[in-house]
Amino acid sequence: MEIIKYPSRETWETIVRRPQLDVSQLHETVNTILEDVQNNGDKAVLDYEKKFDHANLESLAVSEQEICDAMKMVSEELLDALKLAHQIIKAFHKAQQFHDIHVETAEGVSCWQKSVAIEKVGLYIPGGTAPLFSTVLMLATPAKIAGCKDIVLCTPPDRDGNINPAILAAAHVAGVSKIFKAGGVQAIGAMAYGTESVPKVYKIFGPGNQYVMAAKQMVSIHDVAIDMPAGPSEVCVIADDTSNPAFVAADLLSQAEHGADSQVFLISTSASLIEKVEKEIDEQLEQLPRKAFVSKALNNSKAVLVHDYEEAIHLSNAYAPEHLIIATSNCCELAEKVMNAGSVFLGEYACESAGDYASGTNHTLPTHGYATAYSGVNLDSFNRKITFQHLTEKGIQSIGHAVEVMAEHEQLEAHKRAMSLRIEKINKTI
Repeated sequence: MEIIKYPSRETWETIVRRPQLDVSQLHETVNTILEDVQNNGDKAVLDYEKKFDHANLESLAVSEQEICDAMKMVSEELLDALKLAHQIIKAFHKAQQFHDIHVETAEGVSCWQKSVAIEKVGLYIPGGTAPLFSTVLMLATPAKIAGCKDIVLCTPPDRDGNINPAILAAAHVAGVSKIFKAGGVQAIGAMAYGTESVPKVYKIFGPGNQYVMAAKQMVSIHDVAIDMPAGPSEVCVIADDTSNPAFVAADLLSQAEHGADSQVFLISTSASLIEKVEKEIDEQLEQLPRKAFVSKALNNSKAVLVHDYEEAIHLSNAYAPEHLIIATSNCCELAEKVMNAGSVFLGEYACESAGDYASGTNHTLPTHGYATAYSGVNLDSFNRKITFQHLTEKGIQSIGHAVEVMAEHEQLEAHKRAMSLRIEKINKTI
């Protein structure tokens, strides 16, 4: 990790900048694959599965028998954990249900709003170096609560054409049955355009590598909505001299474990704490199976020594992290000042792993600084809000003239006339 001591605010913009990738060649590749899938459907997806996942597939759909077999392959211990996590995630997201509002905004003018589920949603679940079966629960659970009619899940197969059993088990627990063997850009294209096997959806959710993220952003321009723009996973930890160095190091390493392009960011008011965390990182790193990924991620990472808590929280807000852990003695006080973060973890026992799996909050969050403008996935992500209005004659009398005046001043004569004709009819009957 790079250690930066007492940086001036003029340098913060550089400090919080994420590593930049040259994506020019990437975009060309992604666009070629998307066009092929749009034009050639299943055949293109099957070809890319053979090319990229080295799987010779006869069909894309996962059968009921495959799901049943997967349920038998998953240990009872893991199945119990999935069921517990599902119930907790369900409880938190169910509490987010929207209650319709009805307001009389003026005499004779009634307005109301109701929440309507997105009918068709697509869930992308990575299945490469770390099959993220937890993401199945995070996306499918709120989709089911919202009432989405079609929930389509795409995830890459292994070389033998099989889906990771834990992913299928999680899908079964969450109530998802439309599952397809497709990964990467071709999966995004299949859900965006529809193929002979994969239904077209209206919104795509889920994390992925830089190719998947580029594909999601491309298809969102004309064809389908997406949950959010995103990049590699990241965490920011704010710590002081009361923080547990072993816990802080473990939290940083757990995020770095996601991949070589992940980033971890430590902000501390204590120089001695940073030294202790560095030592803990070196010791704990040696015990990790994914040491190679973690080491590369640490090369992108920083530890910043600041003067006080106020400076720490301002720097964190400038960074706008996906995950923010406040491990200080005054964590609740600092929490009140958080402006930009995807999800916040308070106190020494609130490790980010809890939110990744089973605390109840959603782990699909904005990265790369997008927490300044985007929320993480929640129940609202799977709904649309539709507004209604009903006007009586009294309503026309209440707002009619104001509408005419405003339309006239915007030089929209047809707008004015639509109201004027109604006013004339009412005046004739009085």
